[in-house]
Amino acid sequence: MNIKLKNDTSFAALDNRSILESARQAGIVLEHSCRTGRCGVCKVKVISGETDVIQAEESLRVEDEANGFILTCCRAVKTDLQLDIGDLGELGSIQTKTLPCRIDSLQPLSDDVVEVVLRTPPTSRLEYLPGQYVDMIGKDGLRRSYSVANAPREDGKITLQIRKVEQGKMSQYWFEDAKANDLLRMEGPLGTFCLRKSNAKQLILLATGTGIAPIKAILEQLSTTPVVNTYNHIHLYWGGRIEQDIYWQPVFESLPLTFTPVLSRTPEWQGRKGYIQDAVIDDSHDLRDAVVYACGSEAMIHSAHEQLVAAGLNSEHFYADAFVSSN
Repeated sequence: MNIKLKNDTSFAALDNRSILESARQAGIVLEHSCRTGRCGVCKVKVISGETDVIQAEESLRVEDEANGFILTCCRAVKTDLQLDIGDLGELGSIQTKTLPCRIDSLQPLSDDVVEVVLRTPPTSRLEYLPGQYVDMIGKDGLRRSYSVANAPREDGKITLQIRKVEQGKMSQYWFEDAKANDLLRMEGPLGTFCLRKSNAKQLILLATGTGIAPIKAILEQLSTTPVVNTYNHIHLYWGGRIEQDIYWQPVFESLPLTFTPVLSRTPEWQGRKGYIQDAVIDDSHDLRDAVVYACGSEAMIHSAHEQLVAAGLNSEHFYADAFVSSN
């Protein structure tokens, strides 16, 4: 059976494998993030053909399903299929691989966030685009996903910003047992969250919690690679609960950047209060000439998409990476 995309790319469907995996095996990259049905990034409309559900589509709403949408990470093909989506050619040359790495340093950023810097062998560096993530592989094959918090560096080092999860199996390692020179493995890069070519003049970046990590990497890319910065203005909104959640200050003198931290649980805070998606609406940006990149909680991403599209944003100009928690 065959799967055809709207840009006339086509590939063979693998028996009992997800559409996303069939594409990957064919060297074709489709929009995705978590691969578990929880983030909704791989949602796409079926133009023709039938599919089978192979894992729960947790983030697919009833109205989405009624309108012919599916999640490509959760469906296998039943017949020849045509989808209303194109492939991501710019990501097709990025190869996912498993690499050994060692902890170079550990530094607390707040009471519940630690920065981990990793180094890989000089002959086997991680090739990635700012915004992508890696899976860290622990004991007994335990995996957790973390966004890379830096643009590619000359020394090849990889920075992660890791939030503590209560009762989390991997958190126990990072916050209690990890030490410099520990040998680990990582798989990556993963995900499709990265800058796309755009004619928009405004770039709006949204982050909650450690969702700032891939946003930081993208800002570094914009700062060090002027050719990709085609924006007249960049707006960064970072949401947290309390002041210590804003553990990093963006300083990019070469960028036309406005930074707005927004807190939801600090009455005495003198800055913006509430939720970042509301702050964007309150600031009355011309969303018709904007592109949005959002990373963080599922609730923020779903709410931001709904509100910003209703306020004039082109739905196709909203890119997201939802963080889904695991113990």
